[in-house]
Amino acid sequence: MFRVAVIGAGRMGRTHLRAISGSGEVMVAGVVEPFEAAREAVAAVGIPAFATLGELLAATGIDAALVAVPTDQHVAVLAQVMEAGLPVLCEKPCGLTASEARQNARRAEDTGLPLQIAYWRRFVPALVALKRRIDDGELGEILAVNCFQWDEAPPSSAFRGSSGGIYADMGVHEFDQVRWLTGQEFSTVCGARALPGTVSGDPECAQLACGLSGGSTAVISLGRWHPAGDMVKVEVYGTKGTASSVFLDPAEGDVAFLEALRLQAEDFARLVRTGAGTGARAADAVAALTVAEMAKE
Repeated sequence: MFRVAVIGAGRMGRTHLRAISGSGEVMVAGVVEPFEAAREAVAAVGIPAFATLGELLAATGIDAALVAVPTDQHVAVLAQVMEAGLPVLCEKPCGLTASEARQNARRAEDTGLPLQIAYWRRFVPALVALKRRIDDGELGEILAVNCFQWDEAPPSSAFRGSSGGIYADMGVHEFDQVRWLTGQEFSTVCGARALPGTVSGDPECAQLACGLSGGSTAVISLGRWHPAGDMVKVEVYGTKGTASSVFLDPAEGDVAFLEALRLQAEDFARLVRTGAGTGARAADAVAALTVAEMAKE
């Protein structure tokens, strides 16, 4: 078993714990969490929990770390983990800005340690099949990729204040997904935003119309209010055919999400062990955050 430490036991950290518990290849050997109540909750389900990375390393051996701390802590925590000699699977977006993502990329280059970014869409079987159809030319020349991410309800104000906003928090998933599916970069981004809600400067809804480097277009719809439940879908229009996929919907809940997170962790284990992985890397984090910054302008 590949032994990983999860750094951060917030919402995403706990979600990774659920996903990895279903793996036959990866196990969580311990969790690092500074807040006592969160540590106690993790320990209650039988996972060793520590206040610091040093305490965890003194108590048990691990192969790598999964960093799931708030976005505004990505740079500092990633530095600490890599200084300890550990490969990292870092929750997206790997920094609040493209500059911070570049800083993390340089640290990975300097240490020679693998750094994978947790863009889980790349491990959704339906999207992997869609990418294969695009790559094989089945849909012809791609004219448009339309992506929709609608959350059931907004996260807390505290989370939104440290997440970088709707484009860095939500939008980067769609930006990475479009780049991965089409092999094209974003050349232009034009948008419209709904009035700010509970956090100043962070809209409740944003719609983007984008031009891509290969001549395709992309429309990206981001919304924080979808009372029926979380919904994520993609539509692709080509000269030979069209395709659509609702790969996360209220009826199925987190099933696809948890499966993708498990597959992602297993791919990360292969990356560390063999040097071959299919997940997003540091350059992809920089690219997605660059588009997020274009959207803000």
